[in-house]
Parts: sequence; structure tokens; C-alpha cells
Amino acid sequence: MSARKTVVDWAFEIYDDPAFPLVRAWLDGAPGRRAAGYLPVYAPREVIRAAGMLPVGIHGGGERLEIIKGDAFYQSYICHLPRSVIELAESGRLSMLSAVLFPSTCDVIRNLSGVWQLRYPRVYVRYLDLPQVADPQLGTEFWRGELAILLRDLGEVSGTPATESSLREAIAADNELRAMIRQLYALRRDEPWRVPTEELYVLMRAGEVVPAGEFLPRVRAYLEAVAGEPPRVRDRSRVIVVGAFCEQPPLGLIKTIERSGCFIVDDDFLIGNRLIEVEVPLEGDLLGNLARSFVRGAGKTSTLYEPDPDGKAKLIAARAAAARADGVIFASASFCDPALLDRPMLKAGAEAAGLPCMAFKFAENTGQFQQYREQTGTFADSIKLWGPNA
Repeated sequence: MSARKTVVDWAFEIYDDPAFPLVRAWLDGAPGRRAAGYLPVYAPREVIRAAGMLPVGIHGGGERLEIIKGDAFYQSYICHLPRSVIELAESGRLSMLSAVLFPSTCDVIRNLSGVWQLRYPRVYVRYLDLPQVADPQLGTEFWRGELAILLRDLGEVSGTPATESSLREAIAADNELRAMIRQLYALRRDEPWRVPTEELYVLMRAGEVVPAGEFLPRVRAYLEAVAGEPPRVRDRSRVIVVGAFCEQPPLGLIKTIERSGCFIVDDDFLIGNRLIEVEVPLEGDLLGNLARSFVRGAGKTSTLYEPDPDGKAKLIAARAAAARADGVIFASASFCDPALLDRPMLKAGAEAAGLPCMAFKFAENTGQFQQYREQTGTFADSIKLWGPNA
């Protein structure tokens, strides 16, 4: 078995099992260990690590989980993610978590935090009010205060209060993680035939449920294996996929897009892994550094306030230029208000830049992909025939 396949199989096995066996194995590995779950889009994993806890990304059960109890908690006219997450919890698959964090992604996630408090009163629950102000200084001060409260509370939950040393180590670990992830995404952007998005995606999902010390060597091994293989250059349309920052698309949909004649060269899947785009300084006020890096160095996303009225339009044009994209696919979860409200502004920016666009909606448990294959295949062909580089 090749080194590349070994890493990908390891990641896929983690992705494919919604019972989180590796998290449970880590917790059983030493007495007193605790884990904290977090929902999309972003949570400060450095703070979780500094308190001696394992950060665990919760992205629903996708097509692998039958919803039985979850539908009783939410209406049919909202996205699939909260029902799936509740199903994971009600079935006992999240019983190993001592804390769950709910970032301010949308009203649905806000309400889900309240459901959690009612259903699981012994679990520490916190709704993370991410800073949404135009003044960076005020935003930094606010977010630093929120981080300080979270750091204190998680230390009480874990029984291991954070220290300056543990916080510095946690920030350093996540700096290294983000740098490695940027390297992966840059390689996918520049030579997408070397890094299929389906492989990159399952790697990123695995990285959200294993310790950093276990994930980094796997990514290095993957990069080394890819570098050692002869390139098989293919001629496909280069596209960016926008709108799937919260509820994640099924892996089959990602495969379908890339097997219908497209290379995904940029996306917002699992964007919390790389939302902070700068290295967080390791000297001085560490919490202040972390807060400032988020407020001033976070990537643009639909869940964060954009003060520039034309910022959305400029954003999509800049992203497409950086990725040398031929077109844009707007793929958002059904009923995802942040993505669907942003789409007209983003689409206008893409069309002003001369970029062909297409759009569709999905659910994380979508199981049939033929219609998407036909749509994206036609889109890829139209770019080759009539696109800006035809």
C-alpha cells in the first residue's frame, strides 16, 4: 500500500464513522482527559487545547446517519445540520463531550445551543458571540474578554486550569497546523491534479477530531508522498466553490464536481481550519494576540460582518483571481440564510469580473448525484467553449 493511500484511508475511516472512536480512545488513554465539541464555522481551538481538552469538530452525520429523533426538534424549513447534530447527541454518539461550543453562525445554531442546555444540563454549553463590529479595537477588546471567560470556564471543566505556558504551546501548535493547511491548499490550487479535493477534505475532517501531534505527521507524510509521485496533468475547468462554510456537502458531491470536468481550486469547506490567515504572535498578551489575529486577520465569510458595501463583490473577484479560477459554483445548504443572502452580491461581483457562474443547493445527507454531475459537467464544458480563457 502506498504512503499516500495509507494516510487517505486513515482519514476516510475517521470521516466515515460518526461514533468518534478515536476521540473515545484518546479519552480512555489517560485518567481525567476531557473533550470539547464545537460547531461550524469557527471556535478558538487554542483555548480548548490550553485547558487540557481535545477540540472535536461536529459537522453532523451526513449521509451515514438516519434521522429518527432529530426531526422532532426542528421545523422542516431549516437546514439539515441541527437535526443531524441532535440525532448524534440523542443516540449517545456525543456523550463523551464535557463541553460544546456554538459559534454565532446563524439563528439556528443559536437556538441549538439553547436546546443543548435543556437536554444536557451536565455539559458545559457556551454560545460564542464572535465580534461583529466595524471598529477593530473595540472588537479586539470584546473578543479578548470572551476568550478569557472561556479559558477560565474550560479550565474548571477539565480540572486543568490553563497557564501562560499551556496557552503559548496551544497557539504554537495551531500556528503550525494552519501553516501546514495553507501549504496543502496552495498545492491544490497550483497543481490540483496532485491533490484531489476529496482527499484534502477527508484529511481536514480527520484533523478536527485528533490531537495536533497526531495530525501533523500524517499531513507531512501525505505531502511527501504527493511530491514523490509523477504528476498526471489533466485539462479541466478551474472553479471555486462558495457557500458550504457551515453544513458540509456529502463527499459524493465533492467527488461528482471534480469528476464532471472541474478542478476545485478554492472552496470554503471546513473554513474554521484556516479562518485566521495570519500567524498569532507568541510573545506579550497571548489572549490579546489571539483576539487581534481573529479580528484583523480572519478571512472573509458570510458569518462575519463586512463594513464595505462592495466588499462581497470585491471578495469573490479577488478569490477567483488568486486561484486563477475559470468560474464559480455557488453551492449552499438548503435554507442556509447566510449563504443565500450573500449569493446575489457575490454573484454580481463574479459576473462583473467576467466569471461564469452556476448555483445549486444541497443537504448533507444528499444521496443522489446524477443531477449535479449533469449540471457541473455542462458548466465545465461551457467554460471550455465560451469561458474567459476559451
